Amino acid sequence: VLEVRRAMDALCVELACDRITPEELQDLKKACDTFEAAVKTDDIKQIAQADVALHDIIVQATGNQRLIQLVNNLSEQMYRYRVEYLKEEQTRNLLVSEHEELVKAIREGDVQKAQDISFHHLENQRKAIIRTIRAENEAKEAEKKE
Repeated sequence: VLEVRRAMDALCVELACDRITPEELQDLKKACDTFEAAVKTDDIKQIAQADVALHDIIVQATGNQRLIQLVNNLSEQMYRYRVEYLKEEQTRNLLVSEHEELVKAIREGDVQKAQDISFHHLENQRKAIIRTIRAENEAKEAEKKE
């Protein structure tokens, strides 16, 4: 799922760099600020919702209804792992800076930089998800041995 999402996010930021409206840019900046404020609350549900909202603005800015639909379908499959990923304080702080960099790249229309940030953003998430799955599997194996 993450491999597909990585490719679609690269397309999303490419299209958003070209098509985002001034209003959407304002909304994106507000969403970035909202995410940062949510991180300070330590409320995982609120943080996850703020993260989803920020990414939804980028996806909507593509103006491509089929792409929006596909990304939304994959996002639903990823939600559980997103929540797990956001539980780590270090992760949340990293996401704040990644979001700020991504918003700046989109605002400047810098497709390559936006795609690079998006790639690393998802790659960090992929690695964290793999760690979570391995830890869950190890816990299950330990339970079986007891």
